[in-house]
Amino acid sequence: MFRKKSAVMLVTLMTATAAFVSGCGSSATQSTSPAKETAGTKQPVEFNFYFTGSQNVKDLWDTLIPMFEKQNADVKVKPVYIPSGTGAQPTYDRITAAKQANKGSGDIDLYEDGLSYVTRGQKDGLWDTLPGDKIKNLANVDEKTLKDISNLAIPYRSSAVVLAYNSDKVKTPPTNLDELYDWIKKNPAKFAYNDPSTGGSGNSFVATTLYKFLPEEAIHNSDPSVEKGWDPGFALLKELGKSVYGKGIYPKKNQGTLDLLTSGEVDMIPAWSDMVLEQLAKGQLPKTTKMAQIKPGFNGGPTYLMVPKLSEKKDAVYKFLNFVLSSEAQAVVVDKMHGFPGIKLSNMSKEIQDSFKGASEGFRSFNIGELDKDMTKRWQSDVAAQ
Repeated sequence: MFRKKSAVMLVTLMTATAAFVSGCGSSATQSTSPAKETAGTKQPVEFNFYFTGSQNVKDLWDTLIPMFEKQNADVKVKPVYIPSGTGAQPTYDRITAAKQANKGSGDIDLYEDGLSYVTRGQKDGLWDTLPGDKIKNLANVDEKTLKDISNLAIPYRSSAVVLAYNSDKVKTPPTNLDELYDWIKKNPAKFAYNDPSTGGSGNSFVATTLYKFLPEEAIHNSDPSVEKGWDPGFALLKELGKSVYGKGIYPKKNQGTLDLLTSGEVDMIPAWSDMVLEQLAKGQLPKTTKMAQIKPGFNGGPTYLMVPKLSEKKDAVYKFLNFVLSSEAQAVVVDKMHGFPGIKLSNMSKEIQDSFKGASEGFRSFNIGELDKDMTKRWQSDVAAQ
């Protein structure tokens, strides 16, 4: 099941670089058991799972959900896929509106997204505090990671943003941000990053640039006062605009820049390591494509699952989450996503543990909360509109 070759590729990359980044329903009393009685027989409890991402994320859940349902006939998972770049905001707004209207969770029982939506939901009081007694496999997750998000979400998988490049054209990739910016200027139109509002790789490039000029601890600060320190970063991004692809053309979605690299229109991009590894394995990227990490690394890290506090299907959702955090399911996560598991490696098979040896530390996660929204808005006006 586990693709050892892909894991070895990721380990080689990370070992060499040392810096890894990483309508509304009616309100009712929550069911106390996953299945409900109907005419003397138990009917499966169906809950709605909303998630977003690229095709590989959909492929993952298309595999995991049938596995779970085969083992748990009393629960039915109804997936609702929102393609990357179409915007997760309407889903979040629906949960918020339902709460304000006293209409439960808006028929959304489980939601997948990044850290910014975990922190926004914490502020808005949307997420359930996940119970360890009902999700036993929470014990498999690193305690520090759960504490950082107040047990309001499950970090079920992790990945990193790296530099993906054409090794035929780029013999010595940049090793730090200054070298990267210098390369972009010396190789006009050969570097691209996507609109940060449409995908995490472009978002990471923008955020990493802004916070280059701020103290390291700022990457964990969501206070609006931090925005005053963004000016040098935005000035640099604006300056780089004349040297990037099309003198200021920013593709949509993470896949948009990968397509430019595949076609040879550009020689280097920021990209998610899992997407690069997957597409290399499938022959969708040229064999000349290689990855490198700068130091300090681009921000990356976990993707989270959140349970709306007002969901009426919590017991069924807990059962599903417990499965997702099992070694069996996490092996599928590693295989399908070509990245790190969400649970501690000590809970994985020896083969997977050995494959990630030396590459399991060093996630550089940014936790800037709602500042991310301000960042992308200002990027649109200060950079994209120029």
